[in-house]
Amino acid sequence: MATIKAAIPGVFYRRPAPTEDPYVQAGDTIVPGQTIALIEVMKNFNEVKAEQAGTVAGFLVEDGDEVSIGEDIVELKN
Repeated sequence: MATIKAAIPGVFYRRPAPTEDPYVQAGDTIVPGQTIALIEVMKNFNEVKAEQAGTVAGFLVEDGDEVSIGEDIVELKN
């Protein structure tokens, strides 16, 4: 299985706003360049984009968790 890693440290969010649906969920097929989450750093929201195609197997961090550079955040099935 492949993973998507955090490129920057910050707070991980699965959705664009608290009242909106998540960008992707387990079982969704994603394509390169697709936004799958956000990481907030100092009130700036940075999109996490898929680097490869695959199916989301699951999330390895919870919504609102702090993440570090290089931390695995999403697991993919190819």
